[in-house]
Amino acid sequence: MFTTIMVWAGSWIAMKLVVPYIAPFQFVAVRYLSGSMVLFALLVALRRPLGMTPWKLTLLTGLTQTAGFQGFVQTALVSGGVGKVSLMAYTMPFWVVLFAWWILKERPTARHAIGIVLAAAGLVCFLEPWGGMGDAAPVLLALGSGLCWGLGTVLSKRMFDLHAPDLMTFTAWQMLLGGLVMTPVALWVPHAPAQWGWQLWTGMIYIVLIATAAGWLLWLSVVRRVPASIAGLSSLGVPIVAVLLAWGLLGEQPTLTEAAGMALILCGLWVVSRAARPAAR
Repeated sequence: MFTTIMVWAGSWIAMKLVVPYIAPFQFVAVRYLSGSMVLFALLVALRRPLGMTPWKLTLLTGLTQTAGFQGFVQTALVSGGVGKVSLMAYTMPFWVVLFAWWILKERPTARHAIGIVLAAAGLVCFLEPWGGMGDAAPVLLALGSGLCWGLGTVLSKRMFDLHAPDLMTFTAWQMLLGGLVMTPVALWVPHAPAQWGWQLWTGMIYIVLIATAAGWLLWLSVVRRVPASIAGLSSLGVPIVAVLLAWGLLGEQPTLTEAAGMALILCGLWVVSRAARPAAR
């Protein structure tokens, strides 16, 4: 798990560093179309099934967990810092609790409610409404990414419960469909041409091969094995490490109010994780 945390935390730095060289929607399309091709090549090499998994849930997962999540994230990173955006994206476990209650009938507990209240207080600290909200767009976009990821996680869990697809096959197809959905958006939305220098190539190689192909396989393997309401808890170290890396490498030092917001959100995540431990056992 330590390796997964470091890989995904590092991907946040890489995503921020490629922002000047490629437009957000272009990035998402290239990332996931390339990542899916890597996985399909592995499927062929390993002689795993290539047939498309049940298309409705696969498409919905690709729309939410791939296109929606990453589209919101990369747009937020254009003007938002890594620490703030990553922490908002990792409100995903709270959205999972709500969507799992609605779709999977996994009823939340009182501790889940306390955790959500703490996270909401942390969000208020980030938005700082007493100061005129400031630039709220990156925070709201990142929050939308967490919502999309949470819904995609619950849809993935439903897919595994109902159809038990091959893990790599399902991952490849939902990535492909999500990337295809983003392709016309990447072509139609006005943008500057991508600058394919060594900076962009280096960042994309890391993001496609390690953070996307390997990272999402690891993530969906967790989703397949545990209840949806606790699946997100395995990755809660990622935003903490991402904040520290952004501080050390990019000079993104959080303000006292933002630090208080981070602390409240992390407390909320801890409360939710404590509520989930009996179920995990």
